[in-house]
Amino acid sequence: MCAQYCISFADVEKAHINIRDFIHLTPMLTSSILNQLTGRNLFFKCEQFQKTGSFKIRGALNAIRNLIPATSEEKPKAVVTHSSGNHGQALAYAAKLEGIPAYIVVPQTAPNCKKLAIQAYGASIVYSEQSDESRENVTKRIMEETEGIMVHASQEPAVIAGQGTVAMEVLDQVPLVDALVVPVGGGGMVAGIAITVKYATQLVWERMKLLIEPTAGVGVAAVLSQHFQTVSSEVKNICIVLSGGNVDITSLTWVKQAERPAPYQSLSV
Repeated sequence: MCAQYCISFADVEKAHINIRDFIHLTPMLTSSILNQLTGRNLFFKCEQFQKTGSFKIRGALNAIRNLIPATSEEKPKAVVTHSSGNHGQALAYAAKLEGIPAYIVVPQTAPNCKKLAIQAYGASIVYSEQSDESRENVTKRIMEETEGIMVHASQEPAVIAGQGTVAMEVLDQVPLVDALVVPVGGGGMVAGIAITVKYATQLVWERMKLLIEPTAGVGVAAVLSQHFQTVSSEVKNICIVLSGGNVDITSLTWVKQAERPAPYQSLSV
């Protein structure tokens, strides 16, 4: 496994050079309220302000640019992935920048806002069932039909290296940082953790006025936890990556379920 997916710091440095002119240098913000709650100096890397609304564009763009040989203008016929979230949006945007057709396999139950965003970035959506088996089978079929190249969200070395560029920026922006806390997606969360994440996300919304998605609240929840306070008492300067802000607003209980005006549906998010 390591031989196939492990990368080096040099890979991350190369990725940063590869993508830095095409992404935002996202800001680093602080909150006196959250500092008081934790007794630490917290720094928030705001990747919800990144292009496509999350850090995922870093890996997708690095992967796409690596597919184009420096000595040739020949491009892949297409790129393909399965994702109902931020990676699908990021790959759609990155492929559009390079003029490469993109096909994103998403479950039919995916939030409408995410499907609209993928389409707005110029990609084609192909529907699958909710199961992993269905997504993989549909993806394989699309790759065969389009002669496309698979760009996996988490198993492609170029994607991994691209995501690592967040840390390079953090070290430049806050050299004194003692620890970097990054949310990791995948899998389900038990009820207790889900409640804590909901609280942390709401806290960031209310106190920092930052719209983040629940998965971006995972890092905040970790730092607020009693376990972190106990085992990491010596760590004083902490950077938390707010990984994205692509929230399905219509899923919130305090938002009325109203149809979007027609002009809005054609806009990129």
